[in-house]
Amino acid sequence: MGMRTANNMMNEKEIKQRMDALVRELNAHNYHYYVEGKPVISDYEFDMKLKELQELEAKYPQFVDENSPTRRVGSDIVKTFNTVKHRWPMVSLANSYSKQELIEFDQRVKKAVGNDVEYVLELKYDGVAIGVTYKNGKLFQAVTRGDGIQGDDVTANIRTIRTMPLYLMGDDYPDDFEMRGEVLLFHDRFRKINEEREDIGEEPYANPRNT
Repeated sequence: MGMRTANNMMNEKEIKQRMDALVRELNAHNYHYYVEGKPVISDYEFDMKLKELQELEAKYPQFVDENSPTRRVGSDIVKTFNTVKHRWPMVSLANSYSKQELIEFDQRVKKAVGNDVEYVLELKYDGVAIGVTYKNGKLFQAVTRGDGIQGDDVTANIRTIRTMPLYLMGDDYPDDFEMRGEVLLFHDRFRKINEEREDIGEEPYANPRNT
């Protein structure tokens, strides 16, 4: 009579609990590594835990979490997207090329709120505007700005960004909310991608934003 493996000896409830625990643990380690820059386990230990989760997911697909860290590796990246209507319009910044337009803007602001006004200026990142919805602390959907009324559903691709939280930490957040920001590709990473493309005989990308 052969020996049964540990997985065989676990019932389905215990298997799901183990998978859920691995998801939470690996997502926490991703945060420590990519966001804080302070890993608390070795790469080998991380890879072994990830491998265990991958094997369990392959054997028990009914328990796979859509925000599993195994989705970060890029296997689910898509190049064609469904169009999604924004719950609230997603407006863009307006351009201005003249001093007079800025004066008129200032006049409109002061007419609306009074003269006690301060302006804060910052550099504009030339990335891709994104709206990311979380439900019950879990990443639910990511949509590009598009035309401001509707955009592309890029949820699968957003999950591959290792600094993007798949689950929110703590418990002080609304049950359903949208976070808006900018997806960036820095020039050093852009150059590396193009070097890799050229090495395999592919055309380099034109610029970070379009990439």
